[in-house]
Amino acid sequence: MRSRDGNHSFTLSIPTIIFSLLYTSALFADEYIISYRYTVKDAILYNETLDISKAMQKCSGKPYNPIIFETTKSQNLKDILRINEEKFLNFLSKLGLNIEYYDKTSNSKNSSTTVVMLPSKCFKVDFNENFVKIAPLK
Repeated sequence: MRSRDGNHSFTLSIPTIIFSLLYTSALFADEYIISYRYTVKDAILYNETLDISKAMQKCSGKPYNPIIFETTKSQNLKDILRINEEKFLNFLSKLGLNIEYYDKTSNSKNSSTTVVMLPSKCFKVDFNENFVKIAPLK
């Protein structure tokens, strides 16, 4: 509808405003590269690393199969994943881990090494007030 001075009035309905806020928050979610690796030598955990870094370039793909963690006020992804470590590692195992096994026998002594790793993968991370939503990109 036009006002008397000829300009269109700018009124938005509440559902339009809510939709635009939700849509823009999904668009501006941060993207992180996450990789995980642990090594077991002779049945003893030798090394475990979880690398997290912010993506320097936009990742391609669509988010799928998200996991949600409750947070208090922390916006630090490493801290959130450290608190929910077991749940996050179970989530990673469902995405598909690569397993390499090496076995060596020398002088009648058997030695084995198992390496389990998630290659570097891009995740979309959306921080909200009470939770963080993490979804891998496919």
